Amino acid sequence: MRKVALIDYGAGNLRSVENALRAAGAEDVAVTADPEVVLEAERIVLPGVGAFAACMGGLSALPGMIEALDEAVCREARPFLGICVGMQLMADEGLEFGRHQGLGWIPGSVSLMKPADPALKVPHMGWNDVIPSISHPLLLPGEAYFLHSYAFACADEADCAATTDHGGPVTAAVARGTMIGVQFHPEKSQAYGLAFLSRFLEWRP
Repeated sequence: MRKVALIDYGAGNLRSVENALRAAGAEDVAVTADPEVVLEAERIVLPGVGAFAACMGGLSALPGMIEALDEAVCREARPFLGICVGMQLMADEGLEFGRHQGLGWIPGSVSLMKPADPALKVPHMGWNDVIPSISHPLLLPGEAYFLHSYAFACADEADCAATTDHGGPVTAAVARGTMIGVQFHPEKSQAYGLAFLSRFLEWRP
């Protein structure tokens, strides 16, 4: 399997994601904070746990990393996977503890979930359905594990690749070109998550 760069910026459960990637078939996973490794990788994974601003701050604190990501993902079209907050950082902005700039790869914003049913709790935590809203080779219907309080609202509905339901539709995945982001945690989603990661590793967009 070709090299996967798993970005270490102090904001993800890296070992769980690394172990899941290896279980899904990745033979060469580089856990890295080095932009040069990102530029040389054939696939890039950005995990993320915590607040949008803190995660964006951690990513920005790595000299040259955002520039390397823009080069590899946006200009060279390497397959990219964002997980949880890693997906949210693909947006224009996050509205957690103020307004914070994201990577701006997929137009939209990330804001606090407000379920229509007040009995439903936030954070949205546990197993829930993934319902594809477009035809995408990586996304199949199934159940995955979610843990989040903020949700990605796409400016263009065509970028919303899947939804789940938590008092109304919630973005479960975004996709554009060679980029995909998932709100659920593949590394915690057992067979469904490993199958998703396996498809990502084999993806030839």
